[in-house]
Amino acid sequence: MIEVLIIEDDKRIADIHKRFIEKIEGFQVVGSANTGSEAKDWIQTLKPQLILLDVYLPDMRGTELMAFIQDESPESDIIFITAASETDIVKKAFRGGVFDYILKPLTFDRFKESLLTYHQKRSSLEKQGSLDEDSIKLLWNKSLSVPSEQSVTPKGIDPNTMARIKRKLADCSSGMTAEEMGAACGMSRSTARRYLEHLVSEQSAVAELLYGTIGRPERRYFPRP
Repeated sequence: MIEVLIIEDDKRIADIHKRFIEKIEGFQVVGSANTGSEAKDWIQTLKPQLILLDVYLPDMRGTELMAFIQDESPESDIIFITAASETDIVKKAFRGGVFDYILKPLTFDRFKESLLTYHQKRSSLEKQGSLDEDSIKLLWNKSLSVPSEQSVTPKGIDPNTMARIKRKLADCSSGMTAEEMGAACGMSRSTARRYLEHLVSEQSAVAELLYGTIGRPERRYFPRP
């Protein structure tokens, strides 16, 4: 049984991760942390085999926590589950040796694919003796799962709603947050965010993090020039 620690500041999302894990055989949630400092305590105590890590925590970035994990629990592997798609953050994660990098909004298919691939790789590496070249190549090619077309495109994308969101975004040169888009289109913030992230994934929009004087950074969406 692979022991999993969830590090996610949004308790609702952490609960979704936990329910997803309960549907996948071979994994068990052993703890959940909402801040970086709380996560450090869990990591030192549990030494979990797998850590599901968000980038934006209230007291630090997940990329900063990677160094602590490598020092205190070097056998722990990391899968990022985050809305952060900025190149510098992805680059830090890649160079830090994370197993996978999953963008929110999360689908169960993408989540399951990543965990099953991880399970397969870990099981192969725990075998005694040595591996042949084909086995090593297979492991390396699967060290970062490539999502299928079905999992890249979120379910429930309505073409008419998408067209309306595109028009709203195109008319707003200063960009819009998911909350603003939801209010403008009469939908929830999470639904608006799902559509906006889909626009980013198909390169029809770009997202930037804007830092205010207080609070967490704000993710703002702009039409691609």
